[in-house]
Amino acid sequence: MKAIYITEFGGPEVMKYLDLPEPVPAGSQVLLEVSAIGINYADTHQTENSYLSTQKLPLIPGMEVVGKMPDGSRVLALAASGGYCQKTLVNPKTVIPLPDKVSDGQALAMMVQGSTAHMILKKMGQIKAGESVVIHAGAGGVGSVAIQLAKLWGAFVIAVTSSDEKKKLCMQLGADVVVDASEADLAQALIKANNGKGVDLILEMVGGTTFDQSLDALSAFGRIVFYGMASRKPPKSLQPGALMPKSQSVIGFWLVNALADKELMAEVFMDLFGMIISGKLKPVIGSTYPLSKAADAHRDMLARKTVGKIVLDPAN
Repeated sequence: MKAIYITEFGGPEVMKYLDLPEPVPAGSQVLLEVSAIGINYADTHQTENSYLSTQKLPLIPGMEVVGKMPDGSRVLALAASGGYCQKTLVNPKTVIPLPDKVSDGQALAMMVQGSTAHMILKKMGQIKAGESVVIHAGAGGVGSVAIQLAKLWGAFVIAVTSSDEKKKLCMQLGADVVVDASEADLAQALIKANNGKGVDLILEMVGGTTFDQSLDALSAFGRIVFYGMASRKPPKSLQPGALMPKSQSVIGFWLVNALADKELMAEVFMDLFGMIISGKLKPVIGSTYPLSKAADAHRDMLARKTVGKIVLDPAN
């Protein structure tokens, strides 16, 4: 089978397109014939070994796939033996059956990014109708879903992004205001966008000074959900006592913890798929790359050239 294989950690340059033997199921695992592969920003951390979980070489990167089970059923799954390949191993107890009216791309957009958007807004962020929410990287995979969900749930949405194309997309998705990510005084720009008031909820995955300035824009009883560090730069050290004067909260989130709760995730996916089928939620499917060009997809993602969900086609 064709696959992306890495034998050393690094950037896109270490990703090799090779012929590999098909993986052999062990225990209850089954072999899935992959029809579409999702790319997440976390995959760029995986190839660098800069992710929360330590990686081991050699490896096939990626984890989210759509494909056919041995019985012919179409499912969304997290790959047990790597996702950037034509065939992978999955646990049949954890696959998610797909409704016919949900496309491969739409399903992949929900596996990690859609479920993350749902979780950080609702369970972690405790969003309420009438609140203000800042969504960093608004045109990205998580951000493009989060904008739509936040509007559906009655929030005033402030999207943060860079290019004119991405700003236009955020507005089309329902953002009330768009703030340029390059603003020198980002905190004041966010407060201004919220009609001169601090923000109730901020979804932050950039790190560095973006987090620091976001915290400065937070209202009393405000919450920041921190779910990534795309800049590879940590924020300033934060003393818990600094949160007390305004009763603020900084909340960490890693989807792996949620995936362990089958009942919770079943509810999340049922909610997301229902909104897609009804037309209330429209996942943004960005570029589709051949599997052989996965390294180019990573380069474009790292250069902030992509929008929405990025998909790999395993047939090429």
